Amino acid sequence: MTRTVHLAYGTEGLTVELPASRTTVVEPRWEPTVADPSAVLLQALRSPVAGPPLRDRVRAGQTVAISVCDATRPQPREAMVRAVLAELEGVVRLEDVVVLVATGTHRGNTDAELRAMLGDELVDTVRVVNHDARDDATLTWMGTFGDGVPVWLCSEWVQADVRITTGFVEPHFFAGFSGGPKMITPGLAGLETVLVLHDARRIGHPDARWGVCVGNPVHDDIRAAAMSTGADFSLDVVLNREQGIVAAFGGDLLAMHELARERSRDLAMAPVPGEFAVVLTTNAGFPLDQNLYQAVKGMSAAATVVRPGGLILCAAECRDGFPDHGSYREVLASAASPQALFDEISARERTVPDQWQVQVQAKIQIKARVGVHSTYLSDEDLRAAHLEPVPDLAEAVGEALAEAGPDARVCVLPEGPQTIPYVL
Repeated sequence: MTRTVHLAYGTEGLTVELPASRTTVVEPRWEPTVADPSAVLLQALRSPVAGPPLRDRVRAGQTVAISVCDATRPQPREAMVRAVLAELEGVVRLEDVVVLVATGTHRGNTDAELRAMLGDELVDTVRVVNHDARDDATLTWMGTFGDGVPVWLCSEWVQADVRITTGFVEPHFFAGFSGGPKMITPGLAGLETVLVLHDARRIGHPDARWGVCVGNPVHDDIRAAAMSTGADFSLDVVLNREQGIVAAFGGDLLAMHELARERSRDLAMAPVPGEFAVVLTTNAGFPLDQNLYQAVKGMSAAATVVRPGGLILCAAECRDGFPDHGSYREVLASAASPQALFDEISARERTVPDQWQVQVQAKIQIKARVGVHSTYLSDEDLRAAHLEPVPDLAEAVGEALAEAGPDARVCVLPEGPQTIPYVL
């Protein structure tokens, strides 16, 4: 008897048939989208978890900067920005507002992407700026914070009278959780700042992992760097698998983020009884699976419960390739094996952005074999990344289970890193 499992993949998804008696499916705990998302967002702005309401923090004539996630994240940006602007109506003029796309070290978003993210009306009436971590002329020096982190931040952010972060919270594979202070650093930080925050020593630390913030050297320094300017108000949401809003949290940055993390943990982290011979994962579909660089997060979620020497299968559409920009592909092909890549990067005092993801990917591939099913990457592309091409996921699962023995099982993460399993 087989079990039909729907995988988040691109915009349409994939369906696979797996042996029912040998399959464990781990999904986010389901909660429906709130009936009135706008009302929930306004409530978070008006009744924050800490500190006064947003409107009480802003005075007429002040300039306002609002940070939002870039196109690789499923944040409901338009709804969140509209809620903020509606709450500030009559106090702040639209010409005094700038929406800053917190790209970190990613490329800037195109006009078409910005319109898909924010809607035509917002793009046409509010100034929207892509942060550029590599343009020194757009950065302001803030000082050294945390464990020796040199902090450069987006000048538009630093110079604004009122600074508002908006984001969404989910477990993060080496920073603990997304949202909150990450919307400042690394989101609006200069390249040098991000290089230090994400160096091999920090990422290689055993507590730089899913769901851990306090004591995680990456997140500890993200908080310290973000608070170099702080935020006047922060708004985060928790999403369900349809990317609908389940809950919204507003108020002082750190207190707000702590409560949002706990809600996200309840929804997105799940215990399992032991490790699996095979783990089939995704990167939660579009926009999160638009390139292989991002798909490492889905692999990392699977690595938490795969048996050493087992098999991870990742279904990621990768319509944006590796992607083509940056050095990720070049770094992957620069050594003969994942072990060689990991050793080389770990020995570096300073790493470049694409090496962070390669370091994590190599660590995963040292523990288990990794195969990828992708519509847009060729077999040659995948092999160059030390990955096994997987044309048929169900067939690959069947072969791996047969090889592992009659007691072997497959764990399926249909939403990839939207659900982080952990062994009890």
